[in-house]
Amino acid sequence: MSLELVERIANAVLYEGYILYPYRPSSVKNRRRFNFGVLFPPAYCAQQSGTESCTMRTECLIRGGPQTEVDVTLRFLQVLPGVPESWQNAMEREVCVRECMLGDQAARARREPFAFPCGDPSDASVEGAVTVTARPLGGGVFQVAVHVVNRTPFACPEQIDRDDVLPHALAAAHTILATRGGEFVSLLDPPDGLREAAAGCQNTGTWPVLAGEPGERGFLLSSPIILYDYPQIAPESPGDLFDGTEIDEILTLRIMTLTEEEKLEVRNGDERARRILERTEMLPPEHFMKLHGALRGLRPVEESK
Repeated sequence: MSLELVERIANAVLYEGYILYPYRPSSVKNRRRFNFGVLFPPAYCAQQSGTESCTMRTECLIRGGPQTEVDVTLRFLQVLPGVPESWQNAMEREVCVRECMLGDQAARARREPFAFPCGDPSDASVEGAVTVTARPLGGGVFQVAVHVVNRTPFACPEQIDRDDVLPHALAAAHTILATRGGEFVSLLDPPDGLREAAAGCQNTGTWPVLAGEPGERGFLLSSPIILYDYPQIAPESPGDLFDGTEIDEILTLRIMTLTEEEKLEVRNGDERARRILERTEMLPPEHFMKLHGALRGLRPVEESK
């Protein structure tokens, strides 16, 4: 159940900004990708003079010992150009680095290269590596680092549109860390004895938070979007809407105002957008009331003296 909760949040991160309302390929806002956490080829980053990056780095703390293991999963979208005309679909990609023993990674880095094709299987259009290291800090605490880099060879002309580079990029890149025989330490609210160590963790292009059931310490989600520990999907939400800071009620009502011509474009466009439209059209009236709002965490107000 905990892993399922983590994956639900991770999927929301993966597709945040994937396609925006009104979910039509012809919409101006959908002609350019909006994803967070995009790692471009080094040649393109050099041309952009530091405005784009080819790397991201996560550093976190784990209480454990030399035998404590960490699994690292890198997840990202690889944009596929021209599918269909005037729209870009994307494929989910995953790179797993399993059974990284802290004692071993403290002595030697674990590096996992990867390559994924785009269209022709012989064309490895995205290449990179995930590197995991560990450093003992004493007192049964390790600092673990996960470094992700896009190493895709790319001949970058002086004038090139960003969208033309996206098929060679890692879009919405994030990592999920799981530990056995140890526990992660919150970097947002570390215990008193580990505040200095937590402050010493340097994270580039990512924001690591505890994930899963509140109180558990077995999972860490390192996201390009700023989150809090134990992020949750609102139970009232009927499904993904992919829009930045999505407000389900407003977006759902707006989807219902689409014309038949606009709906036809959505249906003939991206598969995930089509599912949003179909789900909205079939949403029962009682569910709209749930979208209107919910009260959580109420507590009595102390009487003023």
